[in-house]
Amino acid sequence: MTDRVTITIPRQREFSSIAHLVVGGLGARLDLTFEDLEDLQVALASVLEEDGQGTVTVAVSIDGDALSASVGPLEGEALREQLEREPAGEVGLRRILEAVCERVELVERDDGAWLELTKTVERSARP
Repeated sequence: MTDRVTITIPRQREFSSIAHLVVGGLGARLDLTFEDLEDLQVALASVLEEDGQGTVTVAVSIDGDALSASVGPLEGEALREQLEREPAGEVGLRRILEAVCERVELVERDDGAWLELTKTVERSARP
């Protein structure tokens, strides 16, 4: 069974906390470990920290032990530049995302660039 939550918010930084609340609620409902939930929160914060025009959609789903998040549409060229040309030794977006996710992929869709993030998760053991 796949659980999926999709939210579309304005691209202003102050609205990114809404995405974090939704993801936190999904994580709690699915009994994710704190570490896995925190990793996804860090990844989202890194992607959503930039103000922009219009809206951004965050779709989070979990299927078995895979937690996936799609974020977009984003400014593809600027994001591609950040992901591909990070200076050596610097802690930038690519390094953060690769530290908390097993798969990071920038994909082009009809409406623009989307960042696809996948993390292997464990479910908390409840007594």
